[in-house]
Amino acid sequence: MVKLIKEIVGGEAYQYYPLSDNVVRAIGVCGEQPTFKYTRIEITGTLERIASGESVDDIIKGYRGRVSHAAILEAMMLVTNQFLKTLPALERAI
Repeated sequence: MVKLIKEIVGGEAYQYYPLSDNVVRAIGVCGEQPTFKYTRIEITGTLERIASGESVDDIIKGYRGRVSHAAILEAMMLVTNQFLKTLPALERAI
């Protein structure tokens, strides 16, 4: 079980479950969907932009430096690893 982290950020309480160094499930933020740490930027939206052909560099520019290249790669790895964990169950269902 991932431990709840509690911090004060910008004078406000910020509570989250870390999924990696840069991706979290923050309490009360975006319905607790995975976001990039200290933002309201959901990783699913970023991954959808990549899937539609937008470059990582253009996405980073659009986020005005709030999300790093490393954070985006980390989100991609998290989703890929989770998908790979589901493959045995999918194969059994076929």
